[in-house]
Amino acid sequence: MVVAKAVVAVAMVMLGVLTSAGKGQAADAKFTRWLEEFSAKAASEGIKKSTWDTAFVGVTEPDPLVLEKAAYQPEFTTEIWDYLDTRVNPLAIAKGKKMAELHAATLAAVEKRFAVESSLLLAIWSIESNYGSILQQPERLFYVPSALATLAYGDAKRQKFARTQLTAALKILQSGEVGRAHLMGSWAGAMGHTQFIPTSYLAYGVDMDNNGRRDIWNSIPDALATAANLLRENGWRPGLPWGYEVVVPSGGERLQQESRTVGEWVRQGFRRADGKPFPSPDDKAVLKVPGGSGGPAFLMLHNFSVIKRYNNSDSYALAVALLADRIAGRGGVLVQPWPRPAGSLSAEEKLELQERLQQRGLYIGEVDGHLGPATEQAIRNFQQQAGLAEDGLASQTVLRALRR
Repeated sequence: MVVAKAVVAVAMVMLGVLTSAGKGQAADAKFTRWLEEFSAKAASEGIKKSTWDTAFVGVTEPDPLVLEKAAYQPEFTTEIWDYLDTRVNPLAIAKGKKMAELHAATLAAVEKRFAVESSLLLAIWSIESNYGSILQQPERLFYVPSALATLAYGDAKRQKFARTQLTAALKILQSGEVGRAHLMGSWAGAMGHTQFIPTSYLAYGVDMDNNGRRDIWNSIPDALATAANLLRENGWRPGLPWGYEVVVPSGGERLQQESRTVGEWVRQGFRRADGKPFPSPDDKAVLKVPGGSGGPAFLMLHNFSVIKRYNNSDSYALAVALLADRIAGRGGVLVQPWPRPAGSLSAEEKLELQERLQQRGLYIGEVDGHLGPATEQAIRNFQQQAGLAEDGLASQTVLRALRR
């Protein structure tokens, strides 16, 4: 398996860097003292000294990049339309359909066993790791015990979470299911193709390929089955919708976050944006207006809350739901537009902007709709060439100039 070999290679490179860095720098005395104190707590929960020593060889100071990442989480800080643009776009949809064909047998087996739709699992896989491609990018991976120790030591808001997850990560290592080199993941300790935190891995991990290990890093069947198991165990209702886009009657936004039956919402003037009738008026639904007044509104059903058990963010759950619908070919296109600022770009236009900058030799990054520093600098360079104000902002003005 090409992906598996790449993940192992990346992990070994990252661990080599970590170990050599630890040996070449003066240890952080307060951090190492904290590690010593936590090792005693870990021992009281059954972690062997040999496991601890294996996990923390070369780790002598907190990782500042982890704390930097912790201060910025896009699902809670980015405008909803920008968040969705980078996750529900033509590239993600096309790749999801391709992966559906490539892994059809695995997806069918997982869906049969756990009664969770393949399109939903593909959407989660896309958003969590870009269908596994992130696992092949060492600059985006963190050594999980070090990252969690950093959070437990230096992030008061996440201290309790990180301590619990660190102990769980050590239990994973001690179990022998995966080695130290595989414990790579996000700054918050999420691991593998479908980005499971350690406690969730222990609770929901599945050995779908029957090789004796729950390997969400290298086994796509294990990763998808583990995601399906989490959703099933948290009450996923197969074949039922996650919610409906609705048109809000005048003043209806004030009812946001309230829960009523669909029939009660209808009696108050709410209707589906696509004009279709609601199939089950007795279903409980919560009103969500994520973009504010004037944007799309939704009546969210039980399955939406189940998706949030994966990541407790409305933006995340909506992205998963819409992408799943688009991959499955059953809608997912919103009727009402988001209240974007004047002159801003749609998801498709952001991709076009990057493509046109790339064609001019100004942008060498990936065409992915993520308008980061590299895209901003490319825009500035183009603006300079075109005699435009050099603000680096992606706009209709810049796109029109590129088209000319």
